[in-house]
Amino acid sequence: MQSIEKNKLFLASCLALLVTSLSFGIRAGIMSKLGTDFELTAGELGTIIATAFWGFPLAIVIGGFIVDAVGMKKLLVMAFVFHLLGIVLTIFAQGYWTLFISTLLIGIANGTVEAACNPLVATLYPDNKTTKLNHFHLWFPSGIFIGTLVVLLFNYLGLNWQIQVGIMLIPTFIYGFLFSKLDFPVTERVASGVSTSTMYKSVTSPLFLFMFICMFGTAITELFTGQWIEMLLKNVTDNSILILTLTTGVMIIGRGVAEPVVHRFSPQGVLLLSAVFAALGLYLLATLTGNSIFIGAFVFGLGVCYFWPTMLGFVSENIPDSGALGLNLMGGAGMFAVSIYTIFMGNFYDQLIMENLPSDANAASTSPEEMNNLLELARNAAGPEVLKVTMVIPIILIIAFIGLNFYMKNKKKVVLA
Repeated sequence: MQSIEKNKLFLASCLALLVTSLSFGIRAGIMSKLGTDFELTAGELGTIIATAFWGFPLAIVIGGFIVDAVGMKKLLVMAFVFHLLGIVLTIFAQGYWTLFISTLLIGIANGTVEAACNPLVATLYPDNKTTKLNHFHLWFPSGIFIGTLVVLLFNYLGLNWQIQVGIMLIPTFIYGFLFSKLDFPVTERVASGVSTSTMYKSVTSPLFLFMFICMFGTAITELFTGQWIEMLLKNVTDNSILILTLTTGVMIIGRGVAEPVVHRFSPQGVLLLSAVFAALGLYLLATLTGNSIFIGAFVFGLGVCYFWPTMLGFVSENIPDSGALGLNLMGGAGMFAVSIYTIFMGNFYDQLIMENLPSDANAASTSPEEMNNLLELARNAAGPEVLKVTMVIPIILIIAFIGLNFYMKNKKKVVLA
């Protein structure tokens, strides 16, 4: 381990995750433009976005099964290639199918990054996993934060969305170069000598399966809302993209100070508090209007801040024999759930818009200007309704994490006895 440059590997990992999150932030900011330029419905946009979310679990699950054998470095070289292809194809997209394929490639790249980097961080910092995973995943909201600011700046300057997407090439080339020059350790499971059969037994344990199912809800709450926020609330406030900017800003700060928070409340305590704030934040986003909606964004940011890295940290610390496979199955579960939910809610959003249009809205007497006004009113009603439906998920998580806290408390008593 002496020849392994931990800090450089961690930095390169953060840059790779930055590319992953930039793809989320920039895509969230240009969704409306893509819909307009290529004449796509919300359902079609939802399907395109979903490809990133099911390309991710495809890559991360496959990566979880092979990372111990092929090594983390080879996976990250693959991630670089997929990122490069996906970004370039997006820039030169001609319509639905090129956007579909390019988004899928970026999703596969994003999943491959996490398939290698999550076990890499856990291996580099075995005594401080949850905190370092929070520090690593700080770069996910950082990229979204930067991405939304890039969108705002480039829109102000009148630059097209292709240039905005091209910005992602800069950190892509940097992380590809750094990883090509660095030596990697073997994964923690391989180093500790845990057998493959023990690893498989760990990922079928009741506690792992419970966390696996909870990952569906935590990922949907955080990632679906973040990806769709600009579209869902663009008619509620003139600065809807700033809602995502504020939310991710809160997440950056929160993950940056994760160590004292996690040590004070324990990972399971943090997850319970997160679910409470996430539910409250979604309620506020769905009910407030105008600039007061940014209060909801702040509360929601506090809620989803610790979800993803703390779920991974909890599994790595409490089910350590699950190894890289356990971490990657968790990530895959989250992204797969988001992909399904995104497709469903895209169509549901279209349906809500139609339901909120007056019955005579398609009459020949309705002028184009009047129709646009009616559509705006329908979207204004539909967006918050989607958020209200999504709010049910963190409410269910509150109940689940109350149970988890009782379980861990009793387990600790048994160990002490």
